[in-house]
Amino acid sequence: MKIVTIIGARPQFIKAAPFSEIFRKNNEEILVHTGQHYDKNMSDVFFEELRIPKPDYNLGVGSGSHGLQTGRMLEKIEELIVKEKPDGMLVYGDTNSTLAGALAASKLHISVFHVEAGLRSYNKLMPEEQNRILTDHLSDLLLCPTQTAVGNLKNEGITASVLNTGDIMYDVVLRNIEISQSRYSNGAWLEELREQNKNIPIFTENEYYLATIHRAENTDDQKKLFEIFSAFEKMDKPVILPIHPRTRKLINKLDINLENVTLIKPVGYLMMLYLTANAYMVVTDSGGLQKEAYFLKTPCTTLRDQTEWIETLDNDWNVLSSIDVNTILKTATRELDCLKYPQPMLFGDGKAADHICHAILKGGK
Repeated sequence: MKIVTIIGARPQFIKAAPFSEIFRKNNEEILVHTGQHYDKNMSDVFFEELRIPKPDYNLGVGSGSHGLQTGRMLEKIEELIVKEKPDGMLVYGDTNSTLAGALAASKLHISVFHVEAGLRSYNKLMPEEQNRILTDHLSDLLLCPTQTAVGNLKNEGITASVLNTGDIMYDVVLRNIEISQSRYSNGAWLEELREQNKNIPIFTENEYYLATIHRAENTDDQKKLFEIFSAFEKMDKPVILPIHPRTRKLINKLDINLENVTLIKPVGYLMMLYLTANAYMVVTDSGGLQKEAYFLKTPCTTLRDQTEWIETLDNDWNVLSSIDVNTILKTATRELDCLKYPQPMLFGDGKAADHICHAILKGGK
């Protein structure tokens, strides 16, 4: 079987790795990077460390408005489909690349396989939510990470060719956590951070908060940013925050003394796994990091009013927080009763890539 796989951002490369390894043993996969996100950290080392296949095509679309970006992708992916003549199109998640791939394939009557189908935040102000819904309704095979996702699709009248394969990100975490722990144990993590960043204080494992802020609804709102960082300054433990240069510039305008917050350059996946696994708590607005924290049994506070990963809310492993200093502080410094409870297997058996591969080769049966 020959398929084209569309990816557009670093998290999608990471998700694609375990599937590609299995599928390529007896089948052909054409890996296409749309260039939606350019990541200078995606060097040869990145691909080698995580055993990720390099793209066969890079469309170089770059940034732009949603319409401009998606339109350019649609045009280039359509040309590529006509050239390669695949049996199917595999798309991951909820980016503009996901939607563009699904649209291009559907219009050319190529089967669409959607990994991470059925997720819903029920907030259509999020572009990701629109991409999810549209992609699911275009797809021929809907590969869901959880039973909740299956139920969401059923509520929208989609029941044919819907499978709960488990979450492929769980595969990725299991595949890389031992590598991460081996590489960064015995203080190697702190040594590397100090090599790449100036004035890094000494941190103790399990005695820091790991924070990330990247959603436009937070970074583009000065009032929200002020509330978030004011709360971070009042935390009972130091905060480590890998930050994008654009967000760093916005913070500099807020005139906040960051004595309890250490801003560091963006880190690689293995380092991020280590920081997550050894944090006291994760505080984030990221969908993926909420889930990785859950997999690694690290409590989480999510700086959003809703989450597409509602399973993580069980027993308060993850708790949502509105953007308000007092609410953030109260939520992040809560008693961690979740540590008393075992986690149910809500995200599959860690073999989602096998299940996805089997479903595609069997035509969804």
